[in-house]
Amino acid sequence: MKLPRRRFLHLALGAAALPAVPRLARAQAYPTKPVRIIVTFPPGSVSDSLARPLAQWLQERLGQPFVIDNRPGAGGTIGTEAVVRASPDGYTLLLVAGAHTVNATLYDKLSFNFIRDIAPIAGTTREAAVLTVNPSIPARTLPEFIAYAKANPGKINMASAGVGSPSHVTGELFKMMTGVNMLHVPYRGSPPAFTDLIAGQVQATFQTTSASIAHIRAGTLRALAVTTTSRSGILPDLPSVSEFVPGYEASAVWGLGAPRNTPAEIVDKLNKEINAALADPKFKGRLTDMGITTLGGSPADFGKLIATETEKWGKVVKFASIKPE
Repeated sequence: MKLPRRRFLHLALGAAALPAVPRLARAQAYPTKPVRIIVTFPPGSVSDSLARPLAQWLQERLGQPFVIDNRPGAGGTIGTEAVVRASPDGYTLLLVAGAHTVNATLYDKLSFNFIRDIAPIAGTTREAAVLTVNPSIPARTLPEFIAYAKANPGKINMASAGVGSPSHVTGELFKMMTGVNMLHVPYRGSPPAFTDLIAGQVQATFQTTSASIAHIRAGTLRALAVTTTSRSGILPDLPSVSEFVPGYEASAVWGLGAPRNTPAEIVDKLNKEINAALADPKFKGRLTDMGITTLGGSPADFGKLIATETEKWGKVVKFASIKPE
């Protein structure tokens, strides 16, 4: 039987739309069971403290538990591999951290390609680091510190939270762009680095604002500059490094990702809810009080940021010949 042209076109268009129906229904129903957010750092870390309020927000908005699953180890690669290998169904997510953009170059034989294998959902936060020094250092401004370091090559010990950590590469970028020579001293995390810095065993460090602020306010350490291009809202009188070293920018970036091939409808649903959280005055205010800036934007925006950060830190890793421990 020959169908009238109008009837044929109507049926053809309807058939073409059929594949979209299950996808839309899946996105509308998601989530129907608990969702894991894998954090590649231990409980109590900055990453962990940022992931938990976000998980709570998503749980309240989407009606299913969003459970934090801490998988520390190997600079974050163990937990990342677990997400890469997970089913791309939206029920295993990754808290993306700045370390992921460093690890792409730091580790020679990763079993995954982060940019290829992790689908960006949304950027959530960015945090400046602060260059703090032991008060025994005579420099009171950043230009004075640079001059002092150049006059005393190799005599300033620069503490970090570990080889390849954000505090390490932030300092190496500073060395690369200023030409100063400081000796890197890695620690197992920020607390022991601060302990030795206050005691004068090391002389300088680049640590996040939230980790540094208590020591700065107590006067046990002297803050010289923040590492973002703009000044910090909680340290407004402190200049940025870029005011004296044009083009310098270093910050810890976080966001949410998922295994490659996670349905776009689920990614978009999560992106929408994350952006709603970042626009909420109460949610945003808690972050601002910690000196943390919100990001937001589309999955493509976050993907572009990851690519840019990966390229930048790749150059620093190669310049400083950083090798994992």
